[in-house]
Amino acid sequence: MRSWLKILTLLIFFIAPIASWAQCAMCRTQLENNVSNGDVGIAAGINAGILYLLSLPYLAIIILGYVWVKNSRKNAKEIHPGPVAR
Repeated sequence: MRSWLKILTLLIFFIAPIASWAQCAMCRTQLENNVSNGDVGIAAGINAGILYLLSLPYLAIIILGYVWVKNSRKNAKEIHPGPVAR
């Protein structure tokens, strides 16, 4: 493994926990007020929205990867149609 890749991986592992605690002040205040008043519905809705937004990039990458693999296999079959006849 290359050294720059190791450094990048370690950097991501150290920065990710710090970034995961970040939240805008207005959202945090609203959620704390609602939860302290006993209303967890808004917090659950925001959590569901976060999961929805999180899943869309992964879904797009999976779809693009599938299309790319299908096209590359199709192109490979066009270039090399099959075994050579003797």
